[in-house]
Amino acid sequence: MTKPIVLSLGELLWDMLPSGKRAGGAPVNFAYHAAMNGVEGYAISAIGQDELGDELMVETEKSGVKSLIQRNAWPTSTVQVALKNGIPEYTIVKNVAWDHILLTRELIDLVKKADAVCFGTLALRSQETHDTIIELLKHTKPNALKFFDINLRGDHYSKDLIEELLANATVFKLNDAELLLLRDMFNIRGASDDEACRWFISEYNLDYVVLTGGSTFSTIISKGGESSTLATPHVEVVDTVGAGDSFSGTFTAKILTGSTLEEAHRAAVNTSAFVCTKDGAWPTYPEQMPDYLAEQKV
Repeated sequence: MTKPIVLSLGELLWDMLPSGKRAGGAPVNFAYHAAMNGVEGYAISAIGQDELGDELMVETEKSGVKSLIQRNAWPTSTVQVALKNGIPEYTIVKNVAWDHILLTRELIDLVKKADAVCFGTLALRSQETHDTIIELLKHTKPNALKFFDINLRGDHYSKDLIEELLANATVFKLNDAELLLLRDMFNIRGASDDEACRWFISEYNLDYVVLTGGSTFSTIISKGGESSTLATPHVEVVDTVGAGDSFSGTFTAKILTGSTLEEAHRAAVNTSAFVCTKDGAWPTYPEQMPDYLAEQKV
């Protein structure tokens, strides 16, 4: 049976962690974990014609993620990651290779085949990549999941950009800190978290809103009114780099391969917990993913 095709559009980079550099970038993290959960994952990005780019290409190929990665004259992206109690803080350099992703017929043809496409705000900070990704989203299949994982970083976003991406999305994922910011931005004050999530579903005709609350909870609400809320299992945290992306990739893969909302949510929570116990965003999966929720009865 043919596997669903899942694409990530955006940044591919080296996370410069205290323990050393690790391949990453939120959209590619998404594609990696989607691929590890039963779909065909592709990364669409750009890296430099430099040694770091050569190394990143090798790491991407080793990961099992397929790719359409452009090489250009801009430097391969590196992000300094400082960990405070396992929580990452990012220093993101501008004018890097993925700020200059070119629109090509090859990219359009691949997007036309995709069953899901993931994107966020960061890669669209530059006009060139912004225009490429927005154009690619116009070529998705009518029933494709268009997963907007907001991933707010520094000052690399605006209300106009968020509104534009919401208008192109069918799934919207954000965390509790981002929801707090968006309450003011969209004037959704006084509503509960559940009501605020349903406001986005109604306003932008979304199929799902995914709200994560770090070490406490996550909630997924569907357009049809179905919802699932799970407590976050407690694990020995090494770092949380890529944990949210692993949640998104796993949820998308499970929905595409026939899981129910509750089943997909449970798998996403367990994958995210597992990633927190490992260095970096692309850990090797065990033969069977631990069921942390069952172990802790949460």
